[in-house]
Amino acid sequence: MTNLGLYLTKKSINKAEVGRRTGISKSRLSQLSGNKSTKLRADELYLIALAIDVDPGDLLKEVCKDLKLVKE
Repeated sequence: MTNLGLYLTKKSINKAEVGRRTGISKSRLSQLSGNKSTKLRADELYLIALAIDVDPGDLLKEVCKDLKLVKE
């Protein structure tokens, strides 16, 4: 499961409702939630944040929490 999927599950977010509000298909939301190789686009993240009434920056931090800069 992806960080987005874990976040939506932890917050008990209904993905079908998110899909209706954002126009993102159910299959795409399933990919974004369950497949770590699926890339989340910025516009999708922004729409999802609006649909679940959270700050897009906060959602970005949660989804990308595992990213680190490469140390030289």
